[in-house]
Amino acid sequence: MFGIGMTEMMVIFVIALVVLGPKRLPELARSLGRTLAEFRRTATDLRREFADVTEDARIAPPTGIAASPEPAGAEAPAEVRTDAREPGQSTGEKPGEGGPAVG
Repeated sequence: MFGIGMTEMMVIFVIALVVLGPKRLPELARSLGRTLAEFRRTATDLRREFADVTEDARIAPPTGIAASPEPAGAEAPAEVRTDAREPGQSTGEKPGEGGPAVG
C-alpha cells in the first residue's frame, strides 16, 4: 500500500502512538477512516457523473454518402480541366508556332 513496507508501517505506528498517546490514536484513526471513505464515495460519484456525461455527449454516426466526413489527411480532389489545351499553350496556337520571338 503506497509503496510502504511492513517495517515502515510499524515505525509510523509507534511514532504516532508516542506522539498522540493511546487515547487520541483511536480517535484519529476513526476520523481518518471516515475521511478516506468519504473521499472514495466522492471519487466514485464523480467517476459515475463523468461516465454519464460522456455517454450523453456521444452522437450517432452519420448515415449515407453525403453525410460521411472526409478521412483525416485526405487531399482535395484533383483539378478537372475542361479544355483540350496543354499547360502553357495559349489559345489558337499550335506547339512550336507563334509566341514571342527568341533571338
